[in-house]
Amino acid sequence: MFANIGWGEMLVLVVVGLLVLGPERLPGAIRWSAHALRQARDYLTGVTNQLREDIGPEFDDLREPLSELQKLRGMTPRAALTKHLLDGDDSIFTGNFDQRVNGTPVPPAEPAEPRPSDHTPFDTDAT
Repeated sequence: MFANIGWGEMLVLVVVGLLVLGPERLPGAIRWSAHALRQARDYLTGVTNQLREDIGPEFDDLREPLSELQKLRGMTPRAALTKHLLDGDDSIFTGNFDQRVNGTPVPPAEPAEPRPSDHTPFDTDAT
C-alpha cells in the first residue's frame, strides 16, 4: 500500500508529527495509525474472501475486466501509439532503426570515405 513511500518521506512525516502532536502523543498516534491500517487491511481481505466464497468461479470473471481497466490506466500516449499504430515496434522512439530484408536484419553499411570533390572549396585569400 505504501510501497512508493521512501525513508525520506517517512522522516518528514515523523518530524511533522513531532511538531504537531509533540513527543508525548506521537508514539500513541503511530500505534493508533498502525492498528487502524491493520484493521482496514484485515477487513478488505475478509470482504474479498467473502466475495470469492459467495460468487464462486464467476469472481475470476469479474477480475478480468478490472485487469483490462488497470492496463488502460497505465496506457501512456507513447504506449498507445506503439501498440495500435506501430504494432509494438518502438524503434521510432528509441532510435534503433534497422533495415530488414525478408525478416532478417541487415547490418549498417560502413560510412564512405569523404572524397575531395565532396568538400566545398574554400579560398582563404578571397575573404
